[in-house]
Amino acid sequence: MKDGIHPEYHEITVTMTDGSEFKTRSTMAGDSIKLDIDPKSHPAWTGVQRLVDSGGQVAKFNKRFAGFGLK
Repeated sequence: MKDGIHPEYHEITVTMTDGSEFKTRSTMAGDSIKLDIDPKSHPAWTGVQRLVDSGGQVAKFNKRFAGFGLK
């Protein structure tokens, strides 16, 4: 391996959405990271979906395609 081209690894603390923490090694600048989403809260793993309607886009879609009902 060449000298001087590899990033420096250091220990960081990762804080999950429920407040639990664990330590890992990373090249990320800083000594901690707080997750906004993780396997305990992500819909892909929990099976719970939330519909976020920003600006009425869902209502606009439903209004536009109301006549295309599936049979």
